[in-house]
Amino acid sequence: MNFKKTYTPKNGYTPLCTIGECSLKDLEFGIIELEEGQKLSFDTKDRETAFVMLWGTASFAVGGVDYGRLGVRTNVFASPKAECFYAGRGSVVEIESLFRCKIAVCATPIDVDTQPQAIHQADVRVTRLGVKPWERDTSFIVDGSTNAKKLTIGEAYVTPGNWAGFPPHKHDQDNMPVECVAEEIYYFLFDPQQGFGVQCLYTADGSIDEAYRVKNDELVEFPYGYHTTVGAPGYNTYFLWLMAGSHQGFCRVNDPEHAWISAVENMVKKM
Repeated sequence: MNFKKTYTPKNGYTPLCTIGECSLKDLEFGIIELEEGQKLSFDTKDRETAFVMLWGTASFAVGGVDYGRLGVRTNVFASPKAECFYAGRGSVVEIESLFRCKIAVCATPIDVDTQPQAIHQADVRVTRLGVKPWERDTSFIVDGSTNAKKLTIGEAYVTPGNWAGFPPHKHDQDNMPVECVAEEIYYFLFDPQQGFGVQCLYTADGSIDEAYRVKNDELVEFPYGYHTTVGAPGYNTYFLWLMAGSHQGFCRVNDPEHAWISAVENMVKKM
């Protein structure tokens, strides 16, 4: 199975990963692009849904309640802090583009009602993970501190030529508190746009062993298995990461063959 997909920019909503039509069973993803002044109505159905403002500005309303304008970036590389609108299941979200915008739509089925929430830059935390050459800045936009119950979403910024998510790690077995079952998607953008990275996805038994060359507007689904990323030298690598599963957060385990790298990382940080 090919776990990589390519998004062709177009106006309106474009679903890219739909449950029942992709490798994932608990996570969906799509892109909204709107011109200035354009409106779009989005029904979340039985899914909690996060609308991450990649760039541009839009206003959001649910049930006649205006949650204001969100989005302050001209592109994802302008700031490591995105703004986002969160909506619970059974919501009809009214979106109006105030400036030409691109919005990532992240969703997962949920069995409880939750309250809508406008998430601003001040609500987003950014931390530096790893050490060179597997260092990246990672933001946390949607997690257990928000109204979301299953979604965990953030953005990663990888220094040119560096790895991210190393050692390779996975989260596909119920072994809490060490590991949880959570599907994931990475959606990539590059600066300059002709850049690329390599996304690895593999399992210990070799049933999956892929290394995808990922370019601008491409994504990779992780239904299970170990994964890690590297960016090409000279290009800034960005990826939006979204997870959904039995628990929120980073409940993951490293590939035991490469777990020793974590000890090196801890030593470098103490120096």
